[in-house]
Amino acid sequence: MADNKKIRLAIQGVATLIQNANLKGFFEGKIYTGPGKKICVPGLNCYSCPGAIGSCPIGSLQTFLTKFKIKIPYYVVGLLLFFAAFLGRAVCGFLCPFGMIQELINLIPFPVKKNRFKGDKALRYLKYAILAACVIILPICFKLTPFFCKYICPSGTIAGIILAITDSAIASKLGAIFTWKVIILISILFSSLIIWRPFCKYICPLGAIYSLFNRVSLIRLKVDENKCINCGKCAKACKMCVDPVKTPNSGECIRCMDCAKACPEHAITLNVTEIKSHSGKDERIKGEQ
Repeated sequence: MADNKKIRLAIQGVATLIQNANLKGFFEGKIYTGPGKKICVPGLNCYSCPGAIGSCPIGSLQTFLTKFKIKIPYYVVGLLLFFAAFLGRAVCGFLCPFGMIQELINLIPFPVKKNRFKGDKALRYLKYAILAACVIILPICFKLTPFFCKYICPSGTIAGIILAITDSAIASKLGAIFTWKVIILISILFSSLIIWRPFCKYICPLGAIYSLFNRVSLIRLKVDENKCINCGKCAKACKMCVDPVKTPNSGECIRCMDCAKACPEHAITLNVTEIKSHSGKDERIKGEQ
């Protein structure tokens, strides 16, 4: 495994450990309910996971929208905007526990490995439909029903499995809905053997939110046109099927930097854009990281 992949995997591992630092919960089967749960973590990490010390932003957003009297979730939206405006989909590439799980599964040898196929581009829009329907519209229409968490979220399914293993009383209460979610989880995990991060590409509503900010986030890609020789190696290396030369800040880019590793001319860099005021006007100053 290349050094940059090892570094990113290490960062993912540390981020996952921090977001699930209540280690005793895995042994006791009890959900942490301390003050940390008032704060949303950046990645998809279920509130009900025994190790979780924070709340999932998608779950928190639905909690507000499913109440009988809808309240505007200012702090949830504020944190989402903060993560999105600063990192964009770099959150997906470095800080999401379920993203890491998919990547680890994809490392397992399998006869078929396929990221590009007919219908892939159309499927990319599915996550936006799930965001609109299951995270926003349906929870508003049907009170006390967080649709994405209840019927789809694979992270929540993993949390449920852990709780069921540690508490037989919980296991006895699991029914048809949980069986349905296990089927979804197995399908996603099996697909991860073939396709790199299929949940992130086609289903994740959190990734859909972050993708909308990729072009304006403070951390973004830059392609040096003076160095680029248009060899196409960066596009071929991208497992999210992005062509960095044409769309360096595509909503699908998770900043994994495989493209930069593949570039023979080192034309692709990760930049931090700062906004400073000068003579009453905002100027964007790019500093290479």
